[in-house]
Amino acid sequence: MKLLIKNGRVVHPVTGTVLLQDLLAENGRVGLLERGLTCEADRVIDASGLMVAPGLVDMHVHLRDPGLTYKEDIFTGCAAAARGGVTSMACMANTSPAVDCPEQVKYVLDRARQANGVAVYPIAALSKGLRGEEPTDAEALKAAGAVALSDDGNNVDNANLMRDALIRAGQLELPVLCHCEDTSMVAGRAVNEGSVSRQLWLEGRPAIAEEIMVMRDAMLAEETGSAVHICHVSTARSVDIIRKMKKRGVRITCETCPQYFTLTEDEVLIQGAQARVNPPLRTQKDVQGIVAGLRDGTIDVIATDHAPHSVEEKTRPLSRAPSGMIGLETSLALALTQLYHTKKLDLPGIIRRMSTNPADILRLPRGHMSIGAIADLVIFDPDETWTVDPLLFASKARNTPFAGRTVKGRVKYTIARGEVIYQDG
Repeated sequence: MKLLIKNGRVVHPVTGTVLLQDLLAENGRVGLLERGLTCEADRVIDASGLMVAPGLVDMHVHLRDPGLTYKEDIFTGCAAAARGGVTSMACMANTSPAVDCPEQVKYVLDRARQANGVAVYPIAALSKGLRGEEPTDAEALKAAGAVALSDDGNNVDNANLMRDALIRAGQLELPVLCHCEDTSMVAGRAVNEGSVSRQLWLEGRPAIAEEIMVMRDAMLAEETGSAVHICHVSTARSVDIIRKMKKRGVRITCETCPQYFTLTEDEVLIQGAQARVNPPLRTQKDVQGIVAGLRDGTIDVIATDHAPHSVEEKTRPLSRAPSGMIGLETSLALALTQLYHTKKLDLPGIIRRMSTNPADILRLPRGHMSIGAIADLVIFDPDETWTVDPLLFASKARNTPFAGRTVKGRVKYTIARGEVIYQDG
């Protein structure tokens, strides 16, 4: 199978360039990349006026499979990913049962092979049952196909367990992904501690609960020499801590999500439970700190933390609704709208944080635009305006605070291993 993409502006995230080039994908790999290609192909796409980039790599999603498939499953999650230009994703272990043994890793991989071509990489639990009490068998999990360890959804409160896990994972070259919120300070609390929590007469989730754990895990990474990745950074001070630790040479990387550079805690007053997420939406000062961290490279990755819930769950009162929002089908558009069109980040910088960097952190053979690379691609119009309508989503879930929002930037084609798996319209 040969696919020829003509007249596109190719985004090279590593070199930071955007070049007018044609691209030939052959046998699932990038075969040629130059101007004026005239070779024969089974399919030709005219990408005039469009951008061609490596397919997005979302290193933080919840596919709810096994056990919670009324919210999402691997097939609908892959369909949603394709609509958003995501060709690879790493799914978290907080399913039912948890992905804490080789059999569950195999289940995820087997199901993903039956899906639409989006590559799914399981992240296995750091502790058995995500209870933070007993470590999982990291070596067996890696052998089964897990690409990282994480108890995401739960903070690992036991510092000794986290330290031991970092040592073991470091020996195995497995990244550890950390959900940083001190449980004793946030349990049962729905919104950021601040003006909104006071208006609603609710106990809040204080920013310091995140920042304490970011500092602890950064210090453990420094002490052990192992790599640690901080999930869904939401506060300006967390960014400052990570920035300083990077300058000290600590092996620390981090991610944020579109909601944290787009929305503030005030959204809860407008949308209630639709805007409930962990960690919570913060203040305008925090939004500015997140953007600054993206601009200076402190924040390595833009992920979604795609967290599907049923309509019934998200229509419960704020204090009883589950936390989380979906993001696979809107992440690129939101990044383009909030960062590219406001001139805060250029296109290569955005794609690097949504493709190359997450692939490199997880040691995946994805996210690069070069001869011989796997032909996972997204073709998008950076200027097309559209309105977010969750009723049109491929995901089972509809829980997004961005419903009705006008965004600028639309995926036109998603290509996995040289095969078109999504085409707009």
